[in-house]
Amino acid sequence: MTAAVDSGICAGRVVIVTGAGRGLGRAHARAYAAEGARVVVNDLGAARDGSGVSGGPAQDVVEEIRAAGGDAVAHCGDVATPEGAASLVQAALETYGRLDTLVNNAGFLRDRMLVNLDEDDWDAVLHVHLKGHFLPLKHAGAHWRAAAKAGRAPHACVVNTSSGAGLLGSVGQGNYSAAKAGVLGLTLVAAAELAAYGVRVNALAPAARTRMTEQTFAEAMAAPQEGAFDAMAPENVSPLVVWLGSTASAGVTGRVFEAEGGRITVMEGWRPGPSADKGARWSPAEAGEAALKLLSRAEPPQPVYGAR
Repeated sequence: MTAAVDSGICAGRVVIVTGAGRGLGRAHARAYAAEGARVVVNDLGAARDGSGVSGGPAQDVVEEIRAAGGDAVAHCGDVATPEGAASLVQAALETYGRLDTLVNNAGFLRDRMLVNLDEDDWDAVLHVHLKGHFLPLKHAGAHWRAAAKAGRAPHACVVNTSSGAGLLGSVGQGNYSAAKAGVLGLTLVAAAELAAYGVRVNALAPAARTRMTEQTFAEAMAAPQEGAFDAMAPENVSPLVVWLGSTASAGVTGRVFEAEGGRITVMEGWRPGPSADKGARWSPAEAGEAALKLLSRAEPPQPVYGAR
């Protein structure tokens, strides 16, 4: 990584990246710094299943950024708690005097088939992914709203992290799929609510090799032969994330993107398909007959991730 402190599309911007100690978050933090941003590197340092705490991963990324000539500071609080999320935003303001972009990326997995999924594992995954998006967004949004009302309209950006599991579902990941689908709903609401304050909110469904995917999808995430393009490298996703967090993406909000290797896709979400209106109440038999006719004209659903 070559840092470009005084140039680049994010020069002068202050960016928070949560879950930035490893994988995608680390790649995003380094990419932002390379484009001139000052970065708050958040990571609780937990294991793949959310257990344990360590300040090492966040500090390691900070040192990598500084060694390359960039500017970064570590934050090791739990962003899925009110105190952790508030202190995260405050860290940016106290260290750099401003906040321009929030990248919500923190999360972990506890995979089980539904009939084996404990309530604690359900709660823990929804907590880190949904609350861990909501609370930083809430505190950052409140700061930007206050700035806008004081006449200092920001050019602020939020990039939320969803998943193909949130778009299509994923076998063995009912908790994770539900959480990541919730992130998409939150993104659409936040984009609508915060637009008046100069804040844009988009979501990304990345596919890359991380601690969360290299075991679950081991074959698909395997590294290629030496010299071949590594389509699953996390660094392939970061350029779009950096662009979305810059002023260059002005006017883009409420959108969902997929990013994998060299491919970028705009997702179009739920749209009305075939429809029938009787103009009166259906009987169950009539409703069933109508539904079957509509399904015959509808696009077939995409396969669920992991389905065999």
